[in-house]
Amino acid sequence: MHPYLPHLLADIAAAHRTEIPEEETEQTIEEHLEAADRWVSGEEPEHTFGYYCGLHPESFPPVDQLSDEEMKMIRNAFEKMMYTLNHGIDLPESLPAAFAYKIIVDSLDWKANIVNSGFMSFDFCSGYAPDCIFKAYCSCLKIGNEKNDDKDII
Repeated sequence: MHPYLPHLLADIAAAHRTEIPEEETEQTIEEHLEAADRWVSGEEPEHTFGYYCGLHPESFPPVDQLSDEEMKMIRNAFEKMMYTLNHGIDLPESLPAAFAYKIIVDSLDWKANIVNSGFMSFDFCSGYAPDCIFKAYCSCLKIGNEKNDDKDII
């Protein structure tokens, strides 16, 4: 086991949100509607996901220093932490551990909105598999191939 792994998992656990800050629960209807308008208009979020959870990409060991099992442990802990912030990341089931690990670490530098009710997610699907960042692991590719197979039958 990588010697830093227990410390990293502890840092991820410490990043869990245990309660919504009081000042955020007292949002007026106008503030709520303004936030909704910003989201609908596609306005870029103000902060990165790392800003909200307090984690930094440089705190994560490089892929070549971890086993697949260690990367899966980190990914699971990271996704649980994201859930406490009403946030998630949508990754294909078949994605190799190293690819998924790199994406979750990179997500710390991506702009994000954190909501106190509902759920937000980093989603990569455009619905057009050939342009997908996941390439052969894209679930839309499988769906597209099934649709093409159905056309051949008809």
